[in-house]
Amino acid sequence: MAKFKSKFICRECGYETVKWMGKCPSCLMFDSFDEEVYSTEKVFENAVVIRPVTLQSIEDDNKQRIDVNMDELNRVLGGGLVKGSMVLVGGDPGIGKSTLLLQLCKSIENNYSILYISGEESLSQIGIRARRLGMKNQKLQLACETDLESIGDFIEKTRPDIAIIDSIQTIYSRQMTSVPGSANQIRNATLLLMNIAKKTDTAIFLVGHVTKDGSIAGPKILEHMVDTVLYFEGDRSSSFRILRAVKNRFGSTNEIGVFEMSDNGLEQIKNPSLRLLSGRNDGAYGSCVMPTLEGTRPIMVEIQALVCTTAFGMPRRMSTGFDNNRVTMLMAILEKVLSYKIYNCDAYVNVAGGIKINEPACDLAIITSIASSFKNKSVGNEWVIIGEAGLTGEVRAVSFIDKRIKESERLGFKKAIVPAANLNEAKKCSTGIEVFGVDNIKKALALVFE
Repeated sequence: MAKFKSKFICRECGYETVKWMGKCPSCLMFDSFDEEVYSTEKVFENAVVIRPVTLQSIEDDNKQRIDVNMDELNRVLGGGLVKGSMVLVGGDPGIGKSTLLLQLCKSIENNYSILYISGEESLSQIGIRARRLGMKNQKLQLACETDLESIGDFIEKTRPDIAIIDSIQTIYSRQMTSVPGSANQIRNATLLLMNIAKKTDTAIFLVGHVTKDGSIAGPKILEHMVDTVLYFEGDRSSSFRILRAVKNRFGSTNEIGVFEMSDNGLEQIKNPSLRLLSGRNDGAYGSCVMPTLEGTRPIMVEIQALVCTTAFGMPRRMSTGFDNNRVTMLMAILEKVLSYKIYNCDAYVNVAGGIKINEPACDLAIITSIASSFKNKSVGNEWVIIGEAGLTGEVRAVSFIDKRIKESERLGFKKAIVPAANLNEAKKCSTGIEVFGVDNIKKALALVFE
């Protein structure tokens, strides 16, 4: 006779314990534990017979991918949507997740069969948004359902090419007593849908809600189970939207797709560098341009800085789009190495356009912007600044300097400052841009402000 035991799982982070706790020791959430009953008996009678295959018998990768006819989405997915894969799309409420997936249905047109299951909206609400986007897909099937077994059975019977579940937090199984959105329900629903995707070769999109700290709600195992995790980012006050891949078993991670929200839905921005620099104020103090790298894609961004004497006893250090602690460190380098007296100044650093960057290759550009604002000296419009700064003021080498220089040259910049270690490589790939190599921040600022 089978023996059953119970364990308690935190619905926020997936932490497991043998007894109920009022506060999760992992994520510090209160009243977040749900009980799960499981059997301790091991059953092998119905085990599936494994039939291995050779590598040569597996179809070519190109035959297993679906072209979604959206260049930005194809880029993030690694060249197209892989058949039988499971993609998790997360983002803030109202950021455009459902709109993006409906436009995917529109772009594919009638080449593939698509099943769109909504657990949050009625058919009439979906129809209103679909008509606003101008959809006419004849093979698109819509359904409003939250029952996991019914959804799984219908996908197995109809075998659509693409299935969209909006959202995974609303799906529940009748066989479990926990409420929809709990860790047990999300884990069970994801496991069942993943098995169906592999069996039927149906590519499944899951829409996931996010918590207040920006992570996808539910147990962390949800992100481990799926093949691809996409985050849809953006500021509601800005029209820019960024689709970022943080996990991709079939392509490069950290790739981004850039979109703009309009009255007719999301529009692809195929040249984000030009769009991000379009509103730049020429000759302004505290402005500097650098080519950042998102995955394999170079993007030109404007780094802005504002330094002014503080009116309070404690100066403020604020940054948008960049790590605030690193900005504080870079200002300390300026004070120590170049004797800049900015200890009594407020400093604000901003990455224009709502882009978030975290690579150290932008250190030198941030230092240049802060120095430009502090000295009231403008950085010329022809300059791009690339380099990582060390604590002793040295400029260290960066990766993919060839892609950064080519993107700068394509947009018409005439001069570039790069680390001395990257100088030879940068000169080989540059034809219309003059490249200067520096080994410390003092030489870099002397070149810019001479």
